[in-house]
Amino acid sequence: MITQPSLRSTSRVLLAGLIGNVMEWYDFALYGYFATTIGREFFPSSDPAASLIGTFGAFAAGFLVRPLGGVVFGRIGDLAGRQRALQLSVMVMAVPTVLMGLLPTHQQIGIAAPIVVVLLRIVQGLSVGGEYTSSVIFLSENAPPRQRGFYAIWGLWGSVLGMLLGSGFGDLLAHTLTPVQLASWGWRLPFLLGALVATSGVVIRKGIGAELVEPQTKSPIRETFGRYRLQVLRVMALNIASSVGYYAVFVYSVSYLEEIDHISTATSLSLNTGVLAVLLMLYPVSALLSDRIGRKPMLISGASLLCFGALPLFNLMHSGDPQRVLWGELGLTLAVALLAGGKNPANVELMPAAVRCTGLAVAFNVAEGYFGGTTPLVATWLIAQTGNPLLPGAWVAFSGLCTLVTACAFTRETAFRPLSTETA
Repeated sequence: MITQPSLRSTSRVLLAGLIGNVMEWYDFALYGYFATTIGREFFPSSDPAASLIGTFGAFAAGFLVRPLGGVVFGRIGDLAGRQRALQLSVMVMAVPTVLMGLLPTHQQIGIAAPIVVVLLRIVQGLSVGGEYTSSVIFLSENAPPRQRGFYAIWGLWGSVLGMLLGSGFGDLLAHTLTPVQLASWGWRLPFLLGALVATSGVVIRKGIGAELVEPQTKSPIRETFGRYRLQVLRVMALNIASSVGYYAVFVYSVSYLEEIDHISTATSLSLNTGVLAVLLMLYPVSALLSDRIGRKPMLISGASLLCFGALPLFNLMHSGDPQRVLWGELGLTLAVALLAGGKNPANVELMPAAVRCTGLAVAFNVAEGYFGGTTPLVATWLIAQTGNPLLPGAWVAFSGLCTLVTACAFTRETAFRPLSTETA
């Protein structure tokens, strides 16, 4: 049985759902934005491309273990409650962020430096494996009827806010410090301040009320990979386009503009900060539209825009003209927003209640880790191998095709059904 929260608890419910995502994406944003500097400090090479590949390889390592972390925290959510999973995840994920700001460089401790970076990314990946999924389930199950899309979007809104904080802080440092200061010690400051975000998350999530959904199975992992495996595969495919599109424009694009088009770090971060602010405004609008017209129209429109528009939009980003770059990034941002409005509540509605935490954690983290999180690495490798700066757009277009086919052919509309009946 699912009950609804009182009106006076709504603001705390929303804050509890979004704060962990702020922490998670603040960290990943910083790593992506300072990838060039981190590459020089921890993965030095005479070839800048090889150094950047090493940096994004460590970045990808954290995402590759996210499905495992999702299984662990998903099981906690299904057996011990959503709130227990939320409390644990926000506490654990703070450790790698702070340590990244204190880590000695390759020049200081040699080969141990890149090894520790990879280990920190793995710990980070494990700890955040259940963060988004636990939060969006918590928000959806606490939402009033016909408002699940609007409630659920605040988990993603928190992730964009985290990226905006990371991008904005990086932008501020790039305009305040000299390039030498930023490269030597300035980049560490945002990682150290991540401790403040984590502390806020622990305080907000402590004592947010009783659980609304009781455990329905004693073996959520076995049920996920057995009885409900097809549902998990469907949800995974629905998340591929948004995951790849998100990382292409909001993580990889900064390094792309710096390394390929030789646009300054300050300009790249300013552009990225601007489109992130636009995404923050688009998310609630997309969510409200999803509650009104349904999940499938949002999924189909967003996936189509990526499938057929990614290459032209990357062509704009490769123009070297900041104004045309901005239009390219805005096009990708619109696609990501449309997808989010549909997939965010659909993730919960399409997943059987008995394995909602575990199943969604596996589905989302496979899409996010094996497709989205590897996008910077795949894009860098494609350009290094072929010399074609537009090929990352082909990877984004392929992701759009995967989600488009799944949404059109294998997904039913779930927006107008009670969540409590979505158990099969």
